[in-house]
Amino acid sequence: MSRLGIRGVRTRLFLAALGAVGVAVVAMTVAFNLLLGRSLSHNADAVARARAGAQLAALRPTTNGLATGETPDEALGESPFWVFSRGKTLEAARSPEVVTAAARSLAGGRSRFLDVGNADVRLYSVPAVFEEKRLGTVVAGVSLAPYEQTRRTALIDSLALAVLLMLVVALAAYRVLAAAFRPVAQMTESAADWSEHRLDRRFELGEPHDELTRLAATLDQLLDRIAASLRREQRFSSELSHELRTPVARIVAEADLALRRERTSSEYRAALEDVLRHAKEVASTIEALVAAAQQEAGLAHGTADAHEAAAKVVEICTQAANERGVSVELAAPISPVRVGVDPELAARTLQPVVENAIRYGRGHVRLSVNRNGTKVTFLVEDDGPGVDDAERERIFEAGLRGTAARNGSGDGAGLGLALARRLARAASGDIEALPSSNGGRFAVTLPTA
Repeated sequence: MSRLGIRGVRTRLFLAALGAVGVAVVAMTVAFNLLLGRSLSHNADAVARARAGAQLAALRPTTNGLATGETPDEALGESPFWVFSRGKTLEAARSPEVVTAAARSLAGGRSRFLDVGNADVRLYSVPAVFEEKRLGTVVAGVSLAPYEQTRRTALIDSLALAVLLMLVVALAAYRVLAAAFRPVAQMTESAADWSEHRLDRRFELGEPHDELTRLAATLDQLLDRIAASLRREQRFSSELSHELRTPVARIVAEADLALRRERTSSEYRAALEDVLRHAKEVASTIEALVAAAQQEAGLAHGTADAHEAAAKVVEICTQAANERGVSVELAAPISPVRVGVDPELAARTLQPVVENAIRYGRGHVRLSVNRNGTKVTFLVEDDGPGVDDAERERIFEAGLRGTAARNGSGDGAGLGLALARRLARAASGDIEALPSSNGGRFAVTLPTA
């Protein structure tokens, strides 16, 4: 069997089950044969005692020692026996010399057993005591051959039964494990196929209640994560190509226009400034998209002071506000408020909304920070033309611009608000255009720390 085969879960379980049953069968076989051997030995002892007792009952005391009487054949059977009295042998069985010598060695001793290994005979001696006087010794023998034969037969039969039992257990374990793992193999094949070609398929076995349904639920969750990851990747690629198209085109157009004819140094400087501005826009767009992707993937963590994040955005937007003659007011919260995102992400989410307010505001932009339950709200207000009710959702679509922009009130590409909402929602927040009769009013919500 190859190492790869042994590493399989089913093979390991099969070998483990077979090994456990094998150890149990071996233990039972050994125990059975030991108990049987002990039982047979006790039976042989009992037979030897019974035959010695029967012969002892047939003895009579005399003035010269002992006299033997008739012993029932059924009591002695074919067992040899000896009777010794005062150094004489009164009865002797026809047995090999080694057995006779062993029986003679028991005369005069206490009751005990003696196995004559060469002759496969067990001897048992018992003193012949009459009126508290020892007059002799009776020795009875029993052949161990039938017991040994029974033991050998039992050993062979138990080994054969153990082998048969192991074969039956192996077959049963193989079939049971094959049946148990068949659904797992099918689910694995289906999950592999679906992850490559049909990410919309799921097992949908309901609430997990056993190992298979828990596995199905886990695979469903894994497929969900793969599908979500693929959707994020596709959306990232789509948004990257869509949102970089305009600034890259402007860079190319500006560079091409600058190279068409000789220009003065001031004209080249103006062209390079335009190229630099659009390049920064490209870098900002890429950074925003990467931040959104990291937030959606759960890779971005941290907290930030809400007022400090807002102050950083105001500082970044100060130059643009001065160029347009717009003042930016930041209202401090009553008490410190923290958001559950890192400072960079909070600033990236808020900055496009503030830039939008500066772009369309006539002279004043106000930014305030408030906590509302589990959310922190950044309220951005301007005194510009505002947002029509019909456009409060459309302005968050990439590449789309509101009526105010089309009327010449702004020069954006329609990308900032879409990216800002994407970042906010990736962080479990949102951006909304609120109804207002006095300019634009946007609410940026992020989770509290």
